[in-house]
Amino acid sequence: MGRRLEGRTAWISGAASGIGEGVARLFAAEGANVALLDLDRGRLESVRRSIAEAGGRALAWPADVASDSAVRDSIEGAVAEFGGLDVVVNCAGVVHVGPLHEYGEDAWDRLMGTNLKSIYFSVKHGLAHLRRNARSYVVNVGSISSLVGQAATPAYTASKSAVLGLTRSIALDYASIGLRCNCVCPGITDTPMLRHHLGSGGDPEAALANRLRRVPLGRALTPEDVARAVLYLSCEDSTGVTGTSLVVDGGYLAAAEWDPA
Repeated sequence: MGRRLEGRTAWISGAASGIGEGVARLFAAEGANVALLDLDRGRLESVRRSIAEAGGRALAWPADVASDSAVRDSIEGAVAEFGGLDVVVNCAGVVHVGPLHEYGEDAWDRLMGTNLKSIYFSVKHGLAHLRRNARSYVVNVGSISSLVGQAATPAYTASKSAVLGLTRSIALDYASIGLRCNCVCPGITDTPMLRHHLGSGGDPEAALANRLRRVPLGRALTPEDVARAVLYLSCEDSTGVTGTSLVVDGGYLAAAEWDPA
């Protein structure tokens, strides 16, 4: 079986760590040229160098995806470097833990800018290039919080619900040009963002173990687990699939109650 993304170009936000890094590494292994975006310049360059050392083609572009001009410039840079654009993967995300009445307006706006408005920017500036292909792909990384509520993270939950709604609208509006847009909704995934979130309670390992009691498969997902779902929706393995969500959660949402004992 050939490499599924041979010669294609993918723009990937949040690529310095976690799910975004997993997507970047898998896509490069599948033959894609990858444009990597993140605010963390050092980690981003480390990922780029690792991909290059493995024989892949990668461009590191430190940028704030909540900035219209930064997203525009990064997409134009990717097209200039690689000659086109086939896939947009929106992985960038932040979380804020706390009750709604304690949020500051700046914190709310920052989270919404990163988690939601960045998708608008990526499609706005990517569309002129995506539409030159017979087939193109946008994959947005949501969350199980796109589908159910989650305590103490109201802005995050609101943003991820909106990601799924926006995904459906993009799919409807651009199906006629051969663009498919879908959303991957991960469950408990072992990423730096999860560790930061769990650390707010003082004992992240105990908090993670407690959460995993609610997961039928009994383990946290890896970024690579989620990346494989993103890959499926970024090539013709998923032909005919658009405007939907793919839940990757170890069975978390399969039952209202789960008692492993």
